[in-house]
Amino acid sequence: MNISLLFLGFLLLQRATSENVLIWPAEGSHWINLKPIINELIARGHSVTVAVNSAAVYINYSEPSPVKFEVFQVPFTSDKFQAYINTVMEFFIYEKAQLTYWQAYRRFSAVMEPGIKLTKGICDGMIKNERLLQKLRDSKFKVLLSDPVQVCGDLLALKLGVPLVFTLRFSPGFAVERHCGQMPAPPSYVPVIMSELSDKMSFVERSQNLLYSFMYDWVFLRTWRDWDAYYSEASGEPTTLCETMGKADIWLIRTYWDFEFPRPFLPNFVFVGGLHCQPANPLPQEMEEFVQSSGEHGIVVFSLGSMIKNLTTEKADLVAEALGKIPQKVLWRYAGEKPKTLASNTKLYKWLPQNDLLGHPKTRVFITHGGTNGIYEAIYHGVPMLGIPLFADQPDNMAHMKAKGVAVVVNFATLSTQELVVALNTVINDTRYKENAVKLSIIQRDQPMSPLERSVYWIEFVMRHGGAKHLRPAAHSLSWYQYHCLDVVAFLGACVAVFLYLLTKCCLSCCRICRGTKVEKEKTQ
Repeated sequence: MNISLLFLGFLLLQRATSENVLIWPAEGSHWINLKPIINELIARGHSVTVAVNSAAVYINYSEPSPVKFEVFQVPFTSDKFQAYINTVMEFFIYEKAQLTYWQAYRRFSAVMEPGIKLTKGICDGMIKNERLLQKLRDSKFKVLLSDPVQVCGDLLALKLGVPLVFTLRFSPGFAVERHCGQMPAPPSYVPVIMSELSDKMSFVERSQNLLYSFMYDWVFLRTWRDWDAYYSEASGEPTTLCETMGKADIWLIRTYWDFEFPRPFLPNFVFVGGLHCQPANPLPQEMEEFVQSSGEHGIVVFSLGSMIKNLTTEKADLVAEALGKIPQKVLWRYAGEKPKTLASNTKLYKWLPQNDLLGHPKTRVFITHGGTNGIYEAIYHGVPMLGIPLFADQPDNMAHMKAKGVAVVVNFATLSTQELVVALNTVINDTRYKENAVKLSIIQRDQPMSPLERSVYWIEFVMRHGGAKHLRPAAHSLSWYQYHCLDVVAFLGACVAVFLYLLTKCCLSCCRICRGTKVEKEKTQ
């Protein structure tokens, strides 16, 4: 009887600690990365609501799910949003390589302009929907989890009056983290995101890194200036996007020290890279048979991610020809037309159980576009990589892996069959790549708690304490010149100048007095 009462009390305690969590998601791999956190929150008894716009491309809110979807309307369709995503990817994959640096920047600005309008449409659909806002207020959420790639999650948290937790991979040049989160990033040894540099830089590279930092700051300020007026209008008081983002209680950064170069960080920045990683499950029978048929040579896993489903005919034929020249069996995630040069050792799949394949003992190398999710699955299972980065952070991600000694990187725009064959053979046959990958795997697994547990712990911490303002640095209340002590330097400089002026005056006066005294003595003599 006592045991039954104790068990009942435990269940009531669990129910009492369950809270309402609101999610403001982003599209693509960002949504994929949020899913493990959502599932873990639900497993711990919390009620999770996802605020999703009606034009969402990758978030299927119509399928049965333990998640509650709060769908709000936006003034465009999912087809229009998908068309914009396709335009961005085509620019990075096919156009960018043909342009000079400044031509690429101007073209990128033109490509991104429609995206800003679409993003403001999503913000309007939520922020200007007072009926929905009131419904969300009545739900009494304890925390809002937001990916800042989709703007306005911070503004929604402000309007609802709930604590905010960010989950993000990066912002270009660390601009958001540095300016809004106040995280230090000395350009002398912290490479700017998307610079493709390491932490060991020559004088020229440090100069380049500093210029990158200035450039991204300028781009950030220029791009987000329009949002300041939007945020001020929506919040009902003068504010800026950066000030609102800076109110986040916790920043969950989706990398870890097996990926990152050592750098300073703040107590409200938590690194949770690889939170989605898990042990491999058995493969489907047909796939397992194909894998086992590889014999001692093993297999190659090839995927360019969920957003790249096909290539041009020329590129697909080139890649297929190269894959046919290695002794390994290849499992290639590809939804395009079957390449004419496809060899018998290569099998096409519209979808692959990527984590399970990377965890298979016969896997020798992972050919990847360099997305963070895939990289971390390879790190977790100790698999070396061949990188074919395409867009966004992917070139920089692969630069990190190359610096860690676990990857060879090739240029997609200039890729040839022979280059791909040589790169594959290098990664497969040079044992240093496998050894370095295993070292990173050991580091990734050797943590006091898993990245997923750490993520959920801090989210629940914010819920238990109504925020985590005690972890935010005082830098948030300082102006830029106060942060860099320029006012103190100016004051001390003025003091030194006054002292030197007075000292000079005194010395001149003494000289005049001495000279006058000498003259008087000469006259008297």
